[in-house]
Amino acid sequence: MLCVPNHVALIMDGNGRWAANYGLPRYEGHRRGASVVRKILRIAEKIGVKYVTLYAFSSENFSRPMDEVNFLMKLFEKSLRKYGKKFVKNGVRFRVIGDMSKLPALLQTTICEFSNDTKNFSRFNVTIAINYGARDEIVQAVRNICRDKNIDPDEIDWGFLQKYLYTADLPDPDLIIRTSGELRLSNFLLLQGAYSELFFTKTLWPDFWEREFREAIENYQHRERRMGA
Repeated sequence: MLCVPNHVALIMDGNGRWAANYGLPRYEGHRRGASVVRKILRIAEKIGVKYVTLYAFSSENFSRPMDEVNFLMKLFEKSLRKYGKKFVKNGVRFRVIGDMSKLPALLQTTICEFSNDTKNFSRFNVTIAINYGARDEIVQAVRNICRDKNIDPDEIDWGFLQKYLYTADLPDPDLIIRTSGELRLSNFLLLQGAYSELFFTKTLWPDFWEREFREAIENYQHRERRMGA
């Protein structure tokens, strides 16, 4: 039987280009992209994936026009408020990774609410990366290590460093999928993805449906993971 990846991470790219292709404003691409998230989560859970991490908003995305940023923040809050209740009902663990201090207060409150309400669940795990950047994550981890005066430098290894990352309680991703045809990780899980299998598709995120997701999973299942050996 072919192995299903335990942890799949997705870089959801191409919402703006999708909207432009249809002569629509960018926010319609984001709105459509949000609906795809729900479908992908259902499929992932159905086929046996236990962890899904979604790159929703990078730390660099704050450089976008403010009206677009504000729309995205409201979309995140509205979507979490609506579907967070389903996470609680269905026993799904929800968490956010990234620097939440720069997010709107209402969004922070909503994130904390559903993170706390689902923290004891483990059947299926959904992680959203918001205001996330791998370099920022690493810098913050090093700062926190330096603040601890009782640390022996010789004790620091990968297992030690992991405890200081946003993803401390998550397994490393087995498969990282990026949509839209771009061939880069864009500052996403740079340490955690050291041995992840990568899958790139030209499909824009709003068009990334079940067929495309299953194609990525099947591609992964036919690879030999040697983990550097």
